[in-house]
Amino acid sequence: MLQIKFFGLGGQGVVTASKMLSYAVSLCEDKYAITVPSYGHERRGAPVYTSIIVDDVPVLLNCFVYEPDIVLAMDDALLEKGINVAGGKKPSSVLVLNSGDPKKVEAFKKLGFSKMYYVDGTGLALKHIGRGIPNGSMLGALACTGIVAIDSIEKAIVESFGPKAGPLNSAAAREAYECIKVA
Repeated sequence: MLQIKFFGLGGQGVVTASKMLSYAVSLCEDKYAITVPSYGHERRGAPVYTSIIVDDVPVLLNCFVYEPDIVLAMDDALLEKGINVAGGKKPSSVLVLNSGDPKKVEAFKKLGFSKMYYVDGTGLALKHIGRGIPNGSMLGALACTGIVAIDSIEKAIVESFGPKAGPLNSAAAREAYECIKVA
């Protein structure tokens, strides 16, 4: 069983990304997944997090993740906003970060994750879809952890966003996957 936690801010597509990940592993890879979102104030810019559990057998839990194996941070300003993305991490926990700012990457390195992947997901979203919504690109970055294949992510994105926005978001995911950096 893999426990995953997505952190972000309202308007970045955190909940949508978690649902697309569940779709990718459940329908494209013949595994099982459950997604449990948590909203604070439902407004743009408010903290949002989602818990996802993935397993090879049916997931019988329906709860938040408190000790994540993988953490995805959709915004490099989360630390400045007082959001503890390292809460409950294990010595083997991995971080996937949306950042193109070397200073912020360094700040996240200090959190002590065993491995950190990072990419400018917002920049790739702007390039491919014309909007700073990084959910598709960050799912491509998440595929670098090996939890899901990039082809499955692309299929889930196209299925979720449809024939117009799907291929654009899929291209952002693929580019994030191909240009990921490891710290």
